[in-house]
Amino acid sequence: MDNDVSAGSSTTTIAGRLALGVTLLAFGLGYTDLIDGVTAADAVSIAHYIGGVALFVAGLFALRERDTAAGTAYTVLGAFWFTWAVSAGTQVSDNAAGLFLLLFALVALSLTLAGGDQLGQGVYGLFCVALVLMAVARFAGSDGLTKVGGWFAVAAGAVAWYAATAALAHWPTALSRRAARPGVTAAG
Repeated sequence: MDNDVSAGSSTTTIAGRLALGVTLLAFGLGYTDLIDGVTAADAVSIAHYIGGVALFVAGLFALRERDTAAGTAYTVLGAFWFTWAVSAGTQVSDNAAGLFLLLFALVALSLTLAGGDQLGQGVYGLFCVALVLMAVARFAGSDGLTKVGGWFAVAAGAVAWYAATAALAHWPTALSRRAARPGVTAAG
């Protein structure tokens, strides 16, 4: 593995990834039923203040630093989490909730395809899958599919947390080309 800590190592990016990681972990764990008595509703405060407000502010700081990739991601995802939190508990149709999740899955897909470091793409890709699964679950009324989506959100949160911690602790953040292709020697 390369010890590539330059990607995503600005203070703003680290803070944003920590906020996103904590929010995704709380959100995802609430849907997995892993912890007895913990539901997605328990993640509303975290989503509102950490995922919504703090992430949005981190995005504004990133834009001020001319980091358009992180700035765009954090402001848009901050808006997602804020909207999700303030609308939690309101009565909306399953189709409206599914459409909301599907629209933000498209945002997560855009963030994934925009490039950047491997860990960032992993976070957004896993989050995209989580949102698609949860959207389809709302359209179809499938609690099992919602739980699977929750696990993808947990995985995305764990990757975001690792990316922030790795930048702080100078841990590896990228696979080398040789490590990415097992069995290939330096000669070819």
